[in-house]
Amino acid sequence: MNDAPEGRVFDLGYRRYDGAREGRARARQALFVNGIRTCFGLGRGAWAKLLPILFFVSVMTPAAFFSVMGGLLGDVLVDIVDLPGHEDYYGIVSPILFIFAAIIAPELLCPDRRERVIDLYLVRPMTATDYVLGRWSAFFLVSVAFIYSGQLLLLAGLTLGAEEPLEYLRENWLDIPRFLAAGLAIAVITTTIPLAAASLTTRRAYASAGVIGLFVLSSVVSGMVANEGQFGEIARWARLIDIGGIQTEISDMIFGEYESAENLPRALMIAWYTLIGGGAAYALWWRYRSLAR
Repeated sequence: MNDAPEGRVFDLGYRRYDGAREGRARARQALFVNGIRTCFGLGRGAWAKLLPILFFVSVMTPAAFFSVMGGLLGDVLVDIVDLPGHEDYYGIVSPILFIFAAIIAPELLCPDRRERVIDLYLVRPMTATDYVLGRWSAFFLVSVAFIYSGQLLLLAGLTLGAEEPLEYLRENWLDIPRFLAAGLAIAVITTTIPLAAASLTTRRAYASAGVIGLFVLSSVVSGMVANEGQFGEIARWARLIDIGGIQTEISDMIFGEYESAENLPRALMIAWYTLIGGGAAYALWWRYRSLAR
């Protein structure tokens, strides 16, 4: 009797890949496109698509309201109400933008680590830097789209609603480069800080709660210190911890609404916000560099 093990050969149909090998550039592009799709909930359930729509409507609603009030009823209300303009818009929608960033940013990072997909991403030729740049640039582009959309609607509404649209543009054209520059700076902050926080946990709920808590708590503590008379000169420095107020401060500085005589020097605030954004970016990059080792 032959007790030797029997062997079988199975033809599984595997074939060598004979197509073009596109390397890192193609991998980065695919990651970028996937990041944009993730932000808008494409390829996922209805709830994932509903959230971006709700946030988009939320940031557009103030712009639409101000456009109607300023364009159609401006002649009636101009002597009664000082309607908000481009210089006020970012301060009004900043809570919406921060909540949007806090909820969407973890969707880009946390599932990849929790489900160990990051191990597949970080094989060659893609590097940790490629991964971070791909995710960051996708979320940055989406943030810019959300941030600019309301300003562009407000500009169109106020221009078309004016009695002399061309005259309105001649008098207010400087608002365009100002809200574009402010929007870019705000997008960097609202992209980098939530992504850095999301890199510290695999749980999306924890990351979102942590970012929202940071924004709310820093604003509350800063406001309490600034409004209490017994803190004296320290009250002026309390704005440095107000992460939730960064968008308004940036907008005020670019639109010329920031008064250094009443607040901290403009150069100091710019350096501080640069440090916050740069520190968050470095923490995000370092976190994924450590995962790749």
